Amino acid sequence: MFSLPLRGDARLGPLETWHAEEFAAHLDRARAHIRPWVGAAFVTESVDGARATLRRYAEGAAADGARLYGVWQGEALVGGVMFTAFDTALGTCEIGCWLEPAAEGRGLVTRACGLLLDWAFTARGLHRAEWHCRADNDRSSAVAERLGMTLEGVRRAAWPYGGARHDKQVWAVLAPEWRASAR
Repeated sequence: MFSLPLRGDARLGPLETWHAEEFAAHLDRARAHIRPWVGAAFVTESVDGARATLRRYAEGAAADGARLYGVWQGEALVGGVMFTAFDTALGTCEIGCWLEPAAEGRGLVTRACGLLLDWAFTARGLHRAEWHCRADNDRSSAVAERLGMTLEGVRRAAWPYGGARHDKQVWAVLAPEWRASAR
């Protein structure tokens, strides 16, 4: 299978159903850190739950929709990036990410998401890519900015978590903007 270099010994590659045990172990390490920022259905608590999440994304990819990729540091799965939505008819997608705390601060997510955007705009001809995050997730907003996205708005009280509702930011970049920034 393919493997794309990110930084140092980090790489981006497919995250598939046969990775369920590794994905579950990774989520055990990352759960407390990522749970406030990603959906509850993604942050499963068992190998069966991990397998179901991976299967859901595999079915999405098979239908030319949502896709999931892992970020490995050496031999350890430390995070990932994904198309949470991918619609060729509309020419739009939404990307997302997550990392274990030990892997943060190395530019892995920015580089991996840049590869996804390049593929979406160049190979697949999409026109618009979105990034959604809680408004208080400064690290996520910073990635969107580094990717050249524009903050288009805030959906008030759109993210339920921990018995409260949080605002959600919507960022986006258009294909012509992406191509211009790549020069």
